[in-house]
Amino acid sequence: MKTISIEYKKYLKKQRLRKYIIVSAQISILVLFIGLWEMLAKVGAIDTFIVSSPSRIFRTISELYISGSLFNHIFTTLWEAMLGFTIATLGGSLIAIILWWSETLRKILDPYIVVLNSLPKIALGPLIIIWVGVGTSAIVTMDILIMIIITIISMLNAFNQVEHSKIMLLKSMSASKFQILVKLILPSSLSEFISLLKINVGLTWVGTIMGEYLVSKAGLGYLIIYGSQIFNIDLVMSSTIILCILAALMYFIVALIEKKVSKKLQS
Repeated sequence: MKTISIEYKKYLKKQRLRKYIIVSAQISILVLFIGLWEMLAKVGAIDTFIVSSPSRIFRTISELYISGSLFNHIFTTLWEAMLGFTIATLGGSLIAIILWWSETLRKILDPYIVVLNSLPKIALGPLIIIWVGVGTSAIVTMDILIMIIITIISMLNAFNQVEHSKIMLLKSMSASKFQILVKLILPSSLSEFISLLKINVGLTWVGTIMGEYLVSKAGLGYLIIYGSQIFNIDLVMSSTIILCILAALMYFIVALIEKKVSKKLQS
């Protein structure tokens, strides 16, 4: 037992060292990229009018903060993204459960789901504005349309991949369809659901910014469009950097959830 304990400690130490190396490398690459970008801008090797520079981006963000508009734009986009993400993920998962429950309904709607998934959502932009009006409602609708079909397809595939032998075992024990869903299908699809959250983290920002491109009076997408219209690349790059930070934070939250779920499943 003592030998196993020592070996296990060595293994944990090795894993911690590996994690430290990975994080250090990630930070180093980022710092190197920013430093190289700034240096090339200072010596005139790149045109700052086209690609801006870290110092100009920092100055622009500071100006937005001083003007009091920075957090207004951030919270506007963040609220729209979180609202669309939540509705599309939960709504799509619920629809997937309904389709799993009714095989007849699933076969009826299957071709329509495929067609809707292949439809370019940006083409529906003018219709969305007519249907739900301008502002947050249109942006969130676009966000939902980007994610909900992917959510339905992903979760439905996860439900259908559960081993048929396990389902038959529960049926032989007189389990109801609801019990099979709660005791087997949903727990077995938990890892796929976490993977779906990661996919939707990326898609929600695509949908939100796409919606803000179409119609918005505030938000990071609005700043990007406004900056491009007046050829203010500093504003465009600043908004894009903030957008990347928000997306990364959202991804890390999902990754943390995945880590806790994995520990719970292993215990």
